[in-house]
Amino acid sequence: MRFLRLPAVLAAAALIATACSSEGGDSGGSEGYPRDETLYTTGTAWGPPVNWNPIMRGQYAVGTFGLAYEPLFHYDPEENEYVHWLAESDEWTDETTHVITLREGMTWSDGEPIVAQDVVTTIELGQKDVSYSNIWNFIEGVEATGDREVTVTFSEARPQEWMNWAYSHPIVPAHIWADKDQQQLTDDPNEEPVGSGPYVYETHADDRMVWSRNDDWWGTEALGLEMQPTYIVDIVNASNEVTMNMLSNNEVDLSNNFLPGIDQMIDGQAITSYYDGPPYMQSANTAWLVLNHDREPMNDAEFRKALAHSVDMSAIIDGPYSNLVEAASPTGLLPQWDDYIDHELVAEKGYTYNADEAVALLEDAGYTDQDGDGFVDTPDGDPIELTLQVPSGWTDWMEAARVIAENAQEVGINVEAEFPDYDLLVEDRNSGEYDLLVNNERQLSNTPWTYYDYLFQLPVRDQQSTVNFGRYENEEAWALVEELAAVPADDVEAAAEITSKIQEIQLEELPAIPLWYNGLWSQQTNTTWTNWPSDQGNPGYATMWDGWFELGAVRTLAEIELAE
Repeated sequence: MRFLRLPAVLAAAALIATACSSEGGDSGGSEGYPRDETLYTTGTAWGPPVNWNPIMRGQYAVGTFGLAYEPLFHYDPEENEYVHWLAESDEWTDETTHVITLREGMTWSDGEPIVAQDVVTTIELGQKDVSYSNIWNFIEGVEATGDREVTVTFSEARPQEWMNWAYSHPIVPAHIWADKDQQQLTDDPNEEPVGSGPYVYETHADDRMVWSRNDDWWGTEALGLEMQPTYIVDIVNASNEVTMNMLSNNEVDLSNNFLPGIDQMIDGQAITSYYDGPPYMQSANTAWLVLNHDREPMNDAEFRKALAHSVDMSAIIDGPYSNLVEAASPTGLLPQWDDYIDHELVAEKGYTYNADEAVALLEDAGYTDQDGDGFVDTPDGDPIELTLQVPSGWTDWMEAARVIAENAQEVGINVEAEFPDYDLLVEDRNSGEYDLLVNNERQLSNTPWTYYDYLFQLPVRDQQSTVNFGRYENEEAWALVEELAAVPADDVEAAAEITSKIQEIQLEELPAIPLWYNGLWSQQTNTTWTNWPSDQGNPGYATMWDGWFELGAVRTLAEIELAE
């Protein structure tokens, strides 16, 4: 899933800018949305909204999950706590039985009550071919044991994995979804979404998605959260220049784009982000240098270590990113997962930029320049000619890829940066037809299990569509990841013992090389709305990204205030 930048070109950019501009005044523009009741956002949608189907993960209109549909739990990554949401309470009666009790008096946006059968139906839909079918690898059964009580039983204890599902997947109404067949589940755009959340569908156009506040939302009373904007208008991306102008002219309040040069505009007053200084943004996910283990010499750990030592992250951070990101830990784990990092192990075995060390590792492993072209060859004398792929138009990654390639060449590894269209890159990536690429599929979650599942999942298939793009096979590492999945969701100490063992393998093998923490791109203007999350004020996240409403971003909509 990709959240992080604007496409190079979107048709009708000028039309979008003009439409937004017409809404920038006090009257609220042609749609009639008062400016002091409307939150304008941009940066997440890459095309016209055409789908409000929450089962079609990652393909739906901005806000479908989070504003319209909601999960059982939220998760607070700063406090490492699960937050009861649709669920009022829960109890593990034993290690393979989870009893969940829903809040009383909740209703769907069509007025029907929210009951236990809605949860049962949602889980049972996973028995069909949907994005979360994998949960039935360890679920034994689910039943409504009352109007508000759901009992989930497991064939094996996997609380880390289960709780990840429980906060990151929406519950849907049984009276609408129970009888849908496979085609309806995956192809129906759900044009009249009936959800449980704080906003309901208002309208949409090719250049925007509009939500209106659900004044009957259960959470106002139960959670004490009153959504401040009456309307949320999310604008489809056009270009960096358009977004910069919209921010400057108060035509959008919040941008979730990567915006080159935004560091020159953030002043802590008119335009702000989470931090007033570098890196300005919170960390969202890790960008990994992924190596194809099915090809030589990427299948050699010593070669991978040499390549890791060759990368000058400071050149990437200071260059393409203008200090908008931070270098990743050699473990790849995000700062919020610091309790799971074995820092002594990292100090002993972690890599740093060291060109001389890279050269020495290559030489010791038999990689020398045998044909005099200035680049090392394999120990068997075969030339090494590698390509590093990132998508065309992703300008920050393109510039970073050029730096990585130049760094590699400086130590004698022949790497060239290549920029295919995104769809072609995905096709090559999933089928294993590549040498090197940059990827950031997994983001912050309730557990580092999600990262290790991404790195080590077995078995390797012909098509690797979401995990282990490097096709790395290590049975010991994968067994530890499976062991981690079985740790109680709140037992950090036990989980850290296992992550230390995983890191020992990871740092010795370097199946993929952590590069930098992608920023949770969020820059906002204080002209109409203020009191945004910051390190000096409210914690939390100002973002409309899919997956972050459940990590606390929805609270931002209750905490922002009208500027005086």
